[in-house]
Amino acid sequence: MRRITLALLLSLVSLQALSATPLVSPSWLHDNRQNSDLTIVDLQDRQGFQRHHIPGSVHTEYSRWRTDKKGMPKVMPPVSELEKMIGSLGIDNKTHVVLAPLGASAGDLASAARIYWTFKALGHDMISILDGGLIAYAQSRRYPLEKGDNQPEPGKFKASLRREMVPDSAEVKLALENKHLAVDNRSRAEYLGIYAGAGRERAGSLPNAVNLNYDWLTVNGSGKLQSRENLERIYQASNVPLQGPQINYCHTGHRASLAWFVSHEILGNKQAKLYDGSTEVWAVDKSLPMDLLIELTH
Repeated sequence: MRRITLALLLSLVSLQALSATPLVSPSWLHDNRQNSDLTIVDLQDRQGFQRHHIPGSVHTEYSRWRTDKKGMPKVMPPVSELEKMIGSLGIDNKTHVVLAPLGASAGDLASAARIYWTFKALGHDMISILDGGLIAYAQSRRYPLEKGDNQPEPGKFKASLRREMVPDSAEVKLALENKHLAVDNRSRAEYLGIYAGAGRERAGSLPNAVNLNYDWLTVNGSGKLQSRENLERIYQASNVPLQGPQINYCHTGHRASLAWFVSHEILGNKQAKLYDGSTEVWAVDKSLPMDLLIELTH
């Protein structure tokens, strides 16, 4: 019996070593930032990073995490490119990565969520986001900041792609035909079809989608996530089930990343998926159905 208990404890420790909490607080990061197995990845623009960042942070450009390929704009880059880029940040498969956005807006948090999703899709679970970003970290005026550049020693990162996390248009279409719920994380105007946005041929939403604007998920549109209790209320008010198959989408998969993060990581809905291509890919393919809830005359 004692051996079995010990084995279970060792198993739990092993599992904990392979995963991380989705969100970390500024105080946690301050207390743990010097851990040798932790890398803080700053998501500000280059000039902002050079002016002030959390000590020891390395910098990455958000644009490098999305690319144009085969007529699909701003989708996940090839795995081989991501492996090289992640390794160049000093990250290997044992690194606990903490993403530190600026934290000025829901869009900042969505950038972190998008990169978080990429790491998860690549099979890396030692990944967290700094809740509230650099702004929340600096607000206490107790935690140090530094300026200038940091040159990390390159690491070797090997991906193990979770293909099911990156559904293409055909897979999304099949999922919707099987009654999976499409969750539109764009603005109400985009969802209704009043505003089509640049670069798309058709306005409207994916079939039978419900609307949950991504910036409702943060406190007053900031870079700080709402409490779990408030998130559950927001989902219920938006007619989005807390559990069950769902496809999060927006225009380019940026805003929807935050909603996927909330559903999958915070609320624990492991059946939630992110549609990387979103309407930027879907709407230009006229063979794919769309709902136009308000048809405007011209």
